[in-house]
Amino acid sequence: MFVTNCASTGNDSTCDETPIELKYPAFPTVMGIDQIREILPHRFPFLLVDRVVEYNPGVSAVAIKNVTINDNFFPGHFPERPIMPGVLMVEAMAQVGGVVMLQPEVGGSKENFFFAGIDKVRFRKPVVAGDTLVMRMTLVKLQKRFGIAKMEGKAYVGGEVVCEGEFLMAMGSE
Repeated sequence: MFVTNCASTGNDSTCDETPIELKYPAFPTVMGIDQIREILPHRFPFLLVDRVVEYNPGVSAVAIKNVTINDNFFPGHFPERPIMPGVLMVEAMAQVGGVVMLQPEVGGSKENFFFAGIDKVRFRKPVVAGDTLVMRMTLVKLQKRFGIAKMEGKAYVGGEVVCEGEFLMAMGSE
C-alpha cells in the first residue's frame, strides 16, 4: 500500500509515493514480549511493557507501551475523556526499571524484587488511546550491600515528556 503525499505549487504539483512502512518506521525490538515475560513476573492485565527498544546492561532500558482503547483501565478512567491513569504510567516505568534490575549485571531476581518508593513525580501531559508511551529508566545508584537501587525515569509521547520521577527499588527477602 502506498501513501500519496502531494503538494501543489502554482501550476506544478509534486507527489511522493513512499511506502507507509518506510515513511513511519517501527521502533526496533531489542527484547520482545516473550523475553520480557521471562524477566518480569507481571502478567495480563498488569504487564505494561510491550517491547524493549534499547538496552544498556545494568545501566538503562528504553521500552514502549502501546496505549489502546482496549486497555482495561479506559472504561473507568474516565468514560467521557479516557486517559491513562498516572499511577499506571508510574507502574509501567517501574516495570522498565525491573528489566534493568533483574539482570545478572545487577544481581536481582524476580522472586525478591520490589518497587519500594517514588519521589519527585510530575505528570506533564495526559496519555490517551493511540499514544505510544516511550519510557526510559536509568540506574543512578546501586547499593548491593543493602539491596537498594535508585533509578531515574522519564516517559514520553511524541518526543514530549509526559511523566518523570525518581524510583527506589529494593532487592531482598519478602
